[in-house]
Amino acid sequence: MVGERIRSLVSARLSRFSADEGGISALEFALLLPLMITLYLGGVEISQAVSADRKNTLVSHTIGDLVAQSSNIADADMTNILNAASSVAYPFAVANLRITVSSVCIDASNIATVAWSDTLNGTRRSGTVTSSIPGALLVANTSLIWGEATYNYRPTIGWTITGTLTLNDRIFLRPRLSNSVTRNSTNGC
Repeated sequence: MVGERIRSLVSARLSRFSADEGGISALEFALLLPLMITLYLGGVEISQAVSADRKNTLVSHTIGDLVAQSSNIADADMTNILNAASSVAYPFAVANLRITVSSVCIDASNIATVAWSDTLNGTRRSGTVTSSIPGALLVANTSLIWGEATYNYRPTIGWTITGTLTLNDRIFLRPRLSNSVTRNSTNGC
């Protein structure tokens, strides 16, 4: 009789416990909260990375376009162009940005060589660069302006997973006002 009474008491308590819905919402919230926070922070990180990549593209296009609109670039002009490109990258850190702009001459044999190159936080290009130029742009006896931007993006939260991401962009433009853009009235094609 005591065993039956205990069994009915335990059974009554278990059925009352299983029928109680008072803490279900709190339990569901506690289980889903980590997932919701991860999705939110992941969305923020992805939007920041896309924004950094877009700024990097704008920087390479800006320097290429500004140089291609000139026939001669003096030192002061180049300083202004590189500073303008740095301003385009705002609010991202300029210290993580490498900008290079080069004038490339293509000879009668479709060999592309660098006439001059300038950079901010990077390395100037020199020598033969034929393999770096898309084949459709290798037109004999012409020149190109090559704008490049590289940004080392380090996510704020997810850097332990992804590490630093290197974002690259480049653009090739034909000079608009002359056959080639000279640097300090020298180094033309």
